[in-house]
Amino acid sequence: MTWSDTTDTILVVSADRAARTFLADNLTADGYEVMESGSVESARRLLVQSFVDLAVVDRELPDADGLELLRFVREAGAVAPRVDTDLPVILTSADASPLDRVRGLERGCDDYLSRPYAYTELRARVGALLRRRQRLVTASRMRVGSLEIDALARQAWIDGRSLTLSGKEFSLLRTLAREPGRVFKRDELMATIWGWSEGGRTAQRTRTLDSHASRLRRKLSARGANYVINVWGVGYRLVDVVAPEPVEAEQLVA
Repeated sequence: MTWSDTTDTILVVSADRAARTFLADNLTADGYEVMESGSVESARRLLVQSFVDLAVVDRELPDADGLELLRFVREAGAVAPRVDTDLPVILTSADASPLDRVRGLERGCDDYLSRPYAYTELRARVGALLRRRQRLVTASRMRVGSLEIDALARQAWIDGRSLTLSGKEFSLLRTLAREPGRVFKRDELMATIWGWSEGGRTAQRTRTLDSHASRLRRKLSARGANYVINVWGVGYRLVDVVAPEPVEAEQLVA
């Protein structure tokens, strides 16, 4: 699996069909993959269904202010775990005032452009944000033995085979993989992944953690390898293990 052969995907959200087409045509000519949306609701569906690297969002949309889409992205972790809450977002609006820009930045946008703007300026801002994102993506990739994790894309592979993990299973894996070999205490994992305060352990919460860890262990099992180790009475750790070599039939003959 290689990481450098991917093309960045940009979501353009605007109610103006002509403006969307203009941006899509020019961004495509500059080598980007482009998806288009004319409303907040359709953009939400695209973000849930597809992986996007950056979004250009007009605030004047027919069903809601573009700020609502920005809020959805930044708060998506609990309701739409496939959406990247750190997705770079450029907001645009007609004749944006300084207060508009400040409000957008305070709500979590990465850049703000006032229309009309030159396409060359938008392209430069897109390039700058994607370069910054690439540095974050590189830092987010982890490898433990034959296990590979992309924290931003929320994807994991073992021996090159994609793993199907629930949101909480992936969060557990990502947390353990940050420090392979370290024992993470149960209270710490419950606070990090579920938001339950440390020291607030109950039998039900402990069972929830244990059941997720058990499912994750089964999904990671490859050729007899066991990556997730239960440290009895303490918590869990992720280890780099080498699966046992298959025993040849001849070796079994006395």
